Amino acid sequence: MKVVLSRKGFDSTYGGIPSPIIEGTLLSMPIPSPDDKLAYEELQYKGCTYKDILRQLSPRSKRFDKCPKCHLDPDIREDVRIKAEPNWKPAFGQIDQAQTYLQNKNVKPGDLFLFFGRFRKTKGDPAAGTLEFDKDEPIIHAIYGYMQIGEIVPVNAIKKMKYRWHPHGSGERLNKETNTLYIPADKLSFDKERHGWGTFEYSESRVLTLAERTATWRSIDCLLPEWIDKNVTNKAEPDGIYYQGQWQELVLKEDAPTEGWIKEIFGTE
Repeated sequence: MKVVLSRKGFDSTYGGIPSPIIEGTLLSMPIPSPDDKLAYEELQYKGCTYKDILRQLSPRSKRFDKCPKCHLDPDIREDVRIKAEPNWKPAFGQIDQAQTYLQNKNVKPGDLFLFFGRFRKTKGDPAAGTLEFDKDEPIIHAIYGYMQIGEIVPVNAIKKMKYRWHPHGSGERLNKETNTLYIPADKLSFDKERHGWGTFEYSESRVLTLAERTATWRSIDCLLPEWIDKNVTNKAEPDGIYYQGQWQELVLKEDAPTEGWIKEIFGTE
């Protein structure tokens, strides 16, 4: 089983603010996307729309008024839509160079995506309109979700199947040969009590970041350059790990020492 570290959600460029940690929930915010159909006001957390949450977190910003649509991908929160999608199933889409990289590294069914993003703890109550970032808490990178691949669906098959609810299942992306959907396995191969996809609550074990070092990660053995199947250099040596650039995925080599780290993330130790 290969592990694929996948960067998703808001960052300093797309969204401009961290995603919020609300009452322990790592609520990854889908990036703004004028080319997609789904709006922030159509998504919810405990009855509060994402639009309201973003207005509370960034009250002076007009960014989300100018672009009210978003790219919900990976789509792994079953109850996130205010209007339920009857044909919904969890899925993750990839395209262009990022998909070519995954294909070239022979990412296949049974391999595991770990989704991470940029987060900050909050205080206040979103239902009462008092949600705000806790300025005493650092911005961190944390793992918020996962998907073990059950099926890889190429673009020609996407066209024939009913994935209209997913951003890679309709529109101009269907004209791209590289457009691909990843559908999860029913259950994790290493923990049959869990679905093959899901989200995590906040835990120190899921934080990648070194204390007070937003973009520099802890020296996790399996994330060091010798175990990454990509030409990367650790810019943070000797203290921590820092891989420069806005890359989307890093594939770990199949023999990378991931077992202990995965047990830590999933809490199965």
